[in-house]
Amino acid sequence: MSDDLFEDAPCGYVVGARDGTIARANRAFADLVGIQASLLPGRRLQDLLTIGGRIYHETHYAPLLTMAGSVREIAVDFRRPDGTAIPVLLSAAVRGDEVLTIAFQATDRRRYERELVLARDREHAIAAELQRALLTGTLPEDPALDLGVAYLPAEAGLEVGGDWWDAFLLSERRIGLVVGDVVGRGLQAATTMGQLRSAVRALASMGLTPGPLLEALDAYARRHEVGRMTTVAYAEIDLVTGDVRWACAGHPPPAVAAADGVTFAWDGRSAPLDATNAPEPRSQGRLTLDPDGLLVLFTDGLFERVDRPLQQGLDALLAEIATYRAAPASELAEAVTRAALAGRRANDDACLLALRWTPAHAA
Repeated sequence: MSDDLFEDAPCGYVVGARDGTIARANRAFADLVGIQASLLPGRRLQDLLTIGGRIYHETHYAPLLTMAGSVREIAVDFRRPDGTAIPVLLSAAVRGDEVLTIAFQATDRRRYERELVLARDREHAIAAELQRALLTGTLPEDPALDLGVAYLPAEAGLEVGGDWWDAFLLSERRIGLVVGDVVGRGLQAATTMGQLRSAVRALASMGLTPGPLLEALDAYARRHEVGRMTTVAYAEIDLVTGDVRWACAGHPPPAVAAADGVTFAWDGRSAPLDATNAPEPRSQGRLTLDPDGLLVLFTDGLFERVDRPLQQGLDALLAEIATYRAAPASELAEAVTRAALAGRRANDDACLLALRWTPAHAA
């Protein structure tokens, strides 16, 4: 490197020995450390660092340089004579007996990184607040209705997920239930949840039954490019007769508890929203609940695990529902959710919505 290029470089250049002793430093490096360039030869590079930087140099920087022959963009702080700490990025390479080191001031980068963290935290707070607003509504009430819900977000520190639920009156003695799972996390997922939740309510108010409702919801998703690959389970229950109609767009099937046991209702299945090249008809299932029978909607966070087959997870969930089937719906929802997630990290949201039909209480 020519003397002019060395001295006039826009970054700090240092030529030194393997032990860190400086042989030569340019003006930009001298400005970074606040020491005249003529006073730097003979000093060790690591002695110009903060205490934390010296420790990092000893435990990481120097060993890596020795083993690999180079280091790239190591973030440390120089300590100037006036006590000011200057953040820098160091890169170095071994050339024979010499070490060539480049130092870039990282003040702007540190500021940018802090701003990114603050922006991420703000977005997370907004998404969490929006999700709480969507998932903390008043449950419908009726003498023939026992309704309970449990929602467990993914572990603290992870972004807000896309599981959501809703329950609302369709008429005086008819109720609509919905559980969905939006692809993605964070503010975008929370916003999509709000859009789809509002769309389901609007479509239900038009008198659409579950199959046609999901067809209309799919058309909404395609038209507005929102909620692609979202899964949804929607059911409507007549609280006078116990008649249930439901449809699932790529979503896990409802669980039904009757006198002869707990089973999955596999009818009424179709693809997730906006998952095919062209819209397709969506079928729906129909059954009548036994008195004190249960209908349970849930998301995949309750049964999907990387350490076991999917069917084993579904079977385990059915067994937990059977265990708590006599409990009030709110207790059942909480107990089944806790049991399903016991002993493992919650990497995905989990939501369970349970309805028990109690016609005797309405008599």
